[in-house]
Amino acid sequence: MRALISVSDKTGIVELAQALHGLGVSLISTGGTAKLLAEQGLPVTEVAEVTGFPEMLDGRVKTLHPKVHGGLLARRDLPEHMAALKTHGIDTIDLLIVNLYPFESTVAKAGCTLEDAIENIDIGGPAMVRSAAKNWKDVAVLTDAAQYPAVIDELKAHGQLSLKTRFALSVAAFNRISNYDGAISDYLSSVEFDEAAAVPRRSEFAGQSNGRFVKLQDLRYGENPHQSAAFYRDLYPAPGSLVSAKQLQGKELSYNNIADADAAWECVKSFEAPACVIVKHANPCGVAVGQDAAEAYAKAFQTDPTSAFGGIIALNRVLDVAGAQAISKQFVEVLMAPGYTPEALEVFKAKANVRVLQIDLPPGGPTAWDQGRNSHDVKRVGSGLLIQSADNHELQRADLKVVTKLQPTEQQIEDLLFAWKVAKYVKSNAIVFCKDGMTMGVGAGQMSRLDSARIASIKAGHAKLSLQGTAVASDAFFPFRDGLDVVVDAGASCVIQPGGSMRDQEVIDAADERGVVMVYSGVRHFRH
Repeated sequence: MRALISVSDKTGIVELAQALHGLGVSLISTGGTAKLLAEQGLPVTEVAEVTGFPEMLDGRVKTLHPKVHGGLLARRDLPEHMAALKTHGIDTIDLLIVNLYPFESTVAKAGCTLEDAIENIDIGGPAMVRSAAKNWKDVAVLTDAAQYPAVIDELKAHGQLSLKTRFALSVAAFNRISNYDGAISDYLSSVEFDEAAAVPRRSEFAGQSNGRFVKLQDLRYGENPHQSAAFYRDLYPAPGSLVSAKQLQGKELSYNNIADADAAWECVKSFEAPACVIVKHANPCGVAVGQDAAEAYAKAFQTDPTSAFGGIIALNRVLDVAGAQAISKQFVEVLMAPGYTPEALEVFKAKANVRVLQIDLPPGGPTAWDQGRNSHDVKRVGSGLLIQSADNHELQRADLKVVTKLQPTEQQIEDLLFAWKVAKYVKSNAIVFCKDGMTMGVGAGQMSRLDSARIASIKAGHAKLSLQGTAVASDAFFPFRDGLDVVVDAGASCVIQPGGSMRDQEVIDAADERGVVMVYSGVRHFRH
């Protein structure tokens, strides 16, 4: 058996080569890798000796040769292939270990020049990988150091790799090449070429979008039972995102569970204080902050106990036994938190169907949630995609513009900022009443902003919550004063909205007339 080794990332390669040598495998390698293996006392033949042709063009050409590709591509079951190898003095290659020039990490560096990017486009590596992967019945191809231990174990146990293993390695190899080529296409089609620019200017939206996702699991069905579905993650997922969740107990997650869980998790991780978000049908029906997870949950649940039934609960703090006991009293589909005390997990063992997920905080903890956010949002339309930068805008106090004669109190500012943060995660049209760090009424997803305002006040009435002195957030401007009148009639004392309507002054005058505070955020938070 002969193995050809040509790796840019040397992680684990010496140990692999030593194991292969111990199994009687002959080693062939290229430049730097061959030198490393020789320094470790391993017998290795350089590729140039095999091809009879030296590496040239600063290493751009070294493995693009019939004695390499013939050895990889020849089918052992076809006599004419084997005869051709014999005629031309070519030996078979049975195992290929290749990883590629670090293109992705190179272009991710600040200050990467176009020349740096181009020189880190691998040519010979992908060509060899494709040859070996195509001929998977006869050649095993390794493209990731994570594959080394299992391959060595199988070779030691059986003396060869099974067809199942070879096929799996081939699929992984073609996936790697696809991802590599996609990264190159993404980068180059985003470059706005300027011969004078050392570091090229890049468009936020590349000329071609090459989505790269890895399947995590098949789902029982999609949004409805007649639809099939699967769950995928980004090739390089952000820390602290839902795809990194560990399911500790409960039934298999459904399509709707995952969609709602993401809505809850994205909302709760926007808070620095201990927070709880309860989501139903992709909309927050209760959001609150508290001294700890238990208090935050109690306040969030109080907003809308009816809608919370069968909801998705997300916490941004470790859940203790007191919080677990409170949550266990309601019917919950999915529970998410950065962690649980052992006593809290014991509480949920009695409710085996509850899906309990643990999602580790990103580096930096609750103040670094932006590390786990998507940079772009994607929506599928007929035969196309809509891609936009994600709505990651965080409103600061300094951004607030008071437009009424009445000025907000410190407490009102706190309530307004809280209401605005929640409104960003509510489907448009969105109206959110808040007070003292909790939602008091949420109106979501209505065609009319008036109806959203009325529904929010109705919800508060059902929960027996008073809206007197509440802060209200509207995700977009009030086109007429009637929307303002509805929330003020319900008890609101201050309102935050983006502004920007042709009738802004009419609405401001109405706020002055009604004796309420109005502040502008300057940004809109449509969520469709």
